[in-house]
Amino acid sequence: MITQKAKYALRALTVLAEADAREPVMISDIAAQQKIPKKFLEQILLDLKHQGIVASRRGKAGGYLLLKPADMITFGEILRIIDGPIAPLPCLSITAYRKCDDCDGEQNCEIRHVFAKVADATRKVLFSTTIADAVAPAKGAVVTRMLA
Repeated sequence: MITQKAKYALRALTVLAEADAREPVMISDIAAQQKIPKKFLEQILLDLKHQGIVASRRGKAGGYLLLKPADMITFGEILRIIDGPIAPLPCLSITAYRKCDDCDGEQNCEIRHVFAKVADATRKVLFSTTIADAVAPAKGAVVTRMLA
C-alpha cells in the first residue's frame, strides 16, 4: 500500500497538471480542492520541489506549477520520491537492495520468485503511467476513484 503522503502528492500533481501551465496554483487552493491538510501539503510540495518536479513562485500571484511536463512525471517516480523503494521485499529493490535477514539463498527462495513477478508487474504499470494519463478524460475517472 502507498502512504497517505504519496496519495496526497499524486492528487496535488493532478491539480497542477490540469491547471494552466503558466499560472501557479496556490497551496490553499490545492489543499481545499483535494481536502489535504495545508501544512502537510506544504511539506509534500517542498519535497517535490527539491526533486525538480515542481517549482514555486512567491508573491501575490505565487504558488506552485509543474517544472516537468505531466507526461514526463510517472507514478513510480513520485512514489519513490515520497515513499522510497517500491519493491515488496528488500531483496527485490532496485534502489535500496538489501538481503533478507532470514534468507538462505535468493536463488532458492520460492517467496522471492513469486514477489519478483509482482514487483516487475507493479513497476511496469507505475513507471509507464504518468500524471497526464491520470488526468486524461477517458481514464481520469478510474484513476481518481483509485486515489480517493
